[in-house]
Amino acid sequence: MTTSTGPQKLAIPDAPEFASVADERRHRKQRLAAALRIFGRLGYDEGVAGHITVRDPEHPDRFWVNPFGVSFGRISVKDLVLVDHTGQVVEGTRAVNRGAFVIHAAIHDLRPDVVAAAHAHSIHGRALAALGTTLRPVVQEACAFFEDQAVYSDYNGLALEEEEGRRMAEALGGKRAAVLQNHGVITVGGSVEEAAYWFISFDRAAQVQLLAEAAGTPAYLDDEGARLAHRQFGSPRLARFSFEVLWDDIVHSQPDLLDEQ
Repeated sequence: MTTSTGPQKLAIPDAPEFASVADERRHRKQRLAAALRIFGRLGYDEGVAGHITVRDPEHPDRFWVNPFGVSFGRISVKDLVLVDHTGQVVEGTRAVNRGAFVIHAAIHDLRPDVVAAAHAHSIHGRALAALGTTLRPVVQEACAFFEDQAVYSDYNGLALEEEEGRRMAEALGGKRAAVLQNHGVITVGGSVEEAAYWFISFDRAAQVQLLAEAAGTPAYLDDEGARLAHRQFGSPRLARFSFEVLWDDIVHSQPDLLDEQ
């Protein structure tokens, strides 16, 4: 495996290459199951809320998603469900959260560059959403989202209608994150690893911002400094590699997440 140093002088391995579609599908499903377990460990689950999706590498109009009513912390590869563009389950034995379909289907439709999307009702993300604001450049990690985030300010109850999902996806536009006012946060990426890590990073930056602003007046980075930090901390390669550290830990402690039968 080759490495790339880049402007940050970090030896980050290249993304994996696959000998077959089946190998790539297995990789995506394993990372999806791991991301869900990690979200569960971090306390992002709340009842039936929250979902992460990843496109199928062979059928890009279909995506894999966690089943409805199963705890993030109990998800294994065998539990994942494949849904087509109409919301029908193509593979799997469980139902799909209607909100997962309408939100993620619209994003995957409008954003062909997006391979995966993550949405959950985390505490700090929701607190920021309650303020109806985006992340500010309060710390360098928050700058991964500087000029790369949006706010969806409409609220129409549970996202159960396709038109509502479409409006959310349109609000996201070409950004990597969207704050859904009075609701939560969505992040997207070119892989499960990216989308999941962006969500984690966003939530932690939201926590820092809320703490700092409650304590006083933060020394926000200026636009020039924030853009520099965005180029560095907003690197998709860095996000993917950062997720791999979390992957190693969760697979070591919870190897059953890889069960396929």
